[in-house]
Amino acid sequence: MPAGPYPALPGQPYGWYPAGAGCDPNDPLVTPPNAGLSGWFSRCTGALRRSWRLLIPIMLLTQAAPAAAVSLLSLGLNPSAQLETLPGDGSAPLPDGYLADVAAFGGAVLLGSLLLGLLQSLGWAAGTWAVTRQAAGEPADLGGALRYGLRRALGLWGWTLLSSVLIGVGVCFCVLPGIYLAFATALAGPVYLFERENPIGRSFRMFHERFGPVLGRLALVAAVLIVGSVVGGVLESVGMLPFGTDPLATPGATAGAVAVIVVAAVLVVPVYLVQLVGLLATYAEQRAHEGPVNAARLAAELG
Repeated sequence: MPAGPYPALPGQPYGWYPAGAGCDPNDPLVTPPNAGLSGWFSRCTGALRRSWRLLIPIMLLTQAAPAAAVSLLSLGLNPSAQLETLPGDGSAPLPDGYLADVAAFGGAVLLGSLLLGLLQSLGWAAGTWAVTRQAAGEPADLGGALRYGLRRALGLWGWTLLSSVLIGVGVCFCVLPGIYLAFATALAGPVYLFERENPIGRSFRMFHERFGPVLGRLALVAAVLIVGSVVGGVLESVGMLPFGTDPLATPGATAGAVAVIVVAAVLVVPVYLVQLVGLLATYAEQRAHEGPVNAARLAAELG
């Protein structure tokens, strides 16, 4: 899309702002310059109020379901139950084939996580499409969101994998470089969906151009994500205690363990919503500092 003046497109109830006029102070998605943290927060809460009916089924299908599937896969293949029969002093050798089972367990969980990551990328793209179009006053439905997510899932998945590799390498160098890379690449997803060019490099540039404000907003999103993930993990661990070290030993225990995993995954869905709208609002705000932009233009850029 050209920098300005904006071309006339249908369905723009909030109006196009001409080049040089600045950002619409009433835009429901784009925080105008100098609106500060309160402006960003109001855009996030507004996006949740408008789009939660669409976002919840999208996140259930593409985030909660994969998370539950990985947990169930881990539960079924975890070889740790083999160690329960060994004496606690470490004098007995490991059971035959235990190391092979551990390797198979790790490989299966890694492969499952990678494949399910493609479904998760579909969900992030679908949610971004829904939030942006509804902010622009354009029609959005679950089918349209999922179709858009399907078109963008593979590319978004690839860039997410690359970002994850960079973060993993950074963690190997005393953790702090990994934390820095996690923040610096956090906007790569929105950059890919809206601009589709050099997502990681562009995310780095956005992160450093307004380092303090962008870091602050990303830190708030990260805090919600960490707290929500910890709470979900604790709830799942506590819920699994009644089923012992081998929850799959009996049909009743298996049903109970599956129910606990599913409920824990569903309870974390609000965290995914906050992560999506927080990153999207941060990206839109940074775009506003680079030049005039509004929700209608962003919706047009999604394609």
